[in-house]
Amino acid sequence: MSTTHRAPVIAVCHGGGPMPVLNDPGHAELIKSMKTTIPSILKLGIPDAPKAIVLVTAHWSERRPTISNAKKHKLFYDYGGFPPETYKLKYDAPGSPEVAGEVYEVLEKAGLSPEMDEERGWDHGVFIPMLLINPTANIPIIQLSVLASASPSQHYAMGQALSSLRSRNIAILGSGMPTFHNLRMMFSGALDNPAVQTRNRQWSEKLTETVGVESSEERGKKLEGWREWVGAKEAHPMGGEEHFLPLVVCAGAAGEGKVEYWADEILGGKQYSYYWT
Repeated sequence: MSTTHRAPVIAVCHGGGPMPVLNDPGHAELIKSMKTTIPSILKLGIPDAPKAIVLVTAHWSERRPTISNAKKHKLFYDYGGFPPETYKLKYDAPGSPEVAGEVYEVLEKAGLSPEMDEERGWDHGVFIPMLLINPTANIPIIQLSVLASASPSQHYAMGQALSSLRSRNIAILGSGMPTFHNLRMMFSGALDNPAVQTRNRQWSEKLTETVGVESSEERGKKLEGWREWVGAKEAHPMGGEEHFLPLVVCAGAAGEGKVEYWADEILGGKQYSYYWT
């Protein structure tokens, strides 16, 4: 590993429930990205591969940033109505109490009052994407919650605190659905409405422009106002911000730098993923 290598930050769309590992046709582009694009960004399979991945999941919300810190975690099948085999999935990557301690230390130093949790299983925001990204399961995972407050400034501060871990070759991965997570609209056909499509396009463009701001301070300030953007309440309904928040953490962890991104067609809509190297 080169001494100058810094692990990447990636905010991914994790898809719908376990559908990506079922090879759902509506997730074909996402599946390909998880099997090819993300492993390449993470430099999996070569000496520069991260020594651990801190994975911020949309499916775990707590009052304080909470860190999975056991050597091994069971899986938490937090979805319903899927085939029986999806409740028997295994992802045997280790945890890392040592790296969890490093996460705790940087969050505590930032005044974020973190907590540890040895018991909670890895939810599907963790194991579904990781089954596709790194099926060899040879890199430790540290699951990290989002905050029930949904405060953009607090989540950005979380990311800023985690940023220092990148120089220790610890990657930061945010797992949510940053572009759009409104299940009622997705399954009602409302997305076929041209006016809704226009607003969502405007929302996506504003989001990409904002996370593309190279100044960390300016990027953080602009993200604080995301709720007022055109299309925000349709993309992420009030009280349903959790699938947006992992991206805010990642934007904070990015530091000064240029964002790169790609879009996957998922269930008839474009979902963007963002990364910084």
